[in-house]
Amino acid sequence: MSVLVALESARTVMRIPTASDAPALLRYRIDNRAHLSPWEPLREESYYAIEHCAQAIADARETARLDRGYPFAVYDRQTQEMIATFNFANIVRGAFQACHLGYGVAASWQGRGLMAEVLQAGLAFAFGDLKLHRVMANYMPRNERSARLLERLGFEREGYAKRYLRIDGHWEDHVLTSLVRDDDAH
Repeated sequence: MSVLVALESARTVMRIPTASDAPALLRYRIDNRAHLSPWEPLREESYYAIEHCAQAIADARETARLDRGYPFAVYDRQTQEMIATFNFANIVRGAFQACHLGYGVAASWQGRGLMAEVLQAGLAFAFGDLKLHRVMANYMPRNERSARLLERLGFEREGYAKRYLRIDGHWEDHVLTSLVRDDDAH
């Protein structure tokens, strides 16, 4: 799969960022630091530096080249501002054909249906072009927005993991969900 892949939705363009996107990624990280911190691992101060953004983009492109993950940046179609991210991570091929889905949206776009719009296009890519069978997404029980979003997208609850991930400095429980492709052809 080419790292040049680009997806579109009514309001956005989604693509794996290039080196020239480092300033936009840095702006997204800084502008949404407080908004995203309750849902992410603790970040070193270097995470909010242009050098870290440039390295993260280089790593993202290599991950996609190796078919291990597809980290997308989401851009407002009109302003070209980076407004969200999503990632198909930890891709396992062979008999499993699955990955984990992670995502985040800018505070200014929260509650406007953006992630549902974006992830519909992203999931079509995962099940179509990537030929995945299962996409797993996990969320903290208190994250009601993610619970509703995943349910709207058709994800089904499969379990509950105690102290699953270290988020914002604390081990957090997570609800485990997945979306499985209906057909048996791939």
